Amino acid sequence: MNSHHTEITVRFSDLDPWGHVNHARYFSYFESARIELLDEIGFGILEMAATGRQIILVELTAKYLAASNLHDLLDISTRVESIQRATSHWHQEAHCAGTHVATLDIRCAFTDLAGRPARPPDGFVDAVARYLT
Repeated sequence: MNSHHTEITVRFSDLDPWGHVNHARYFSYFESARIELLDEIGFGILEMAATGRQIILVELTAKYLAASNLHDLLDISTRVESIQRATSHWHQEAHCAGTHVATLDIRCAFTDLAGRPARPPDGFVDAVARYLT
């Protein structure tokens, strides 16, 4: 099972008053990693729109396991758990120096540009196959 990896360095603006990464910032980290994966496989936001499709997040479950701090280098791993007719399930993990920091499990929906459910664009499943479990 292959995962896509994105490295993110924690910035001062990401911290809460106690010097840890604010829990909400992880959502941006995870989103950036998903967008990077989609860009890499040729289905970034603009390319998806050109196919008349978009992929939107509809459900998420986050778990926070350890704190991250200023200048930490986070490794965000992303894999696709499954793709059905109009939905996909994704799993992401954040690690820092071997410590498991956070996880995010999400369900996404494929829609047309008007927001109606749609199948993934042609070629999407093949393009993401190396990250599909």
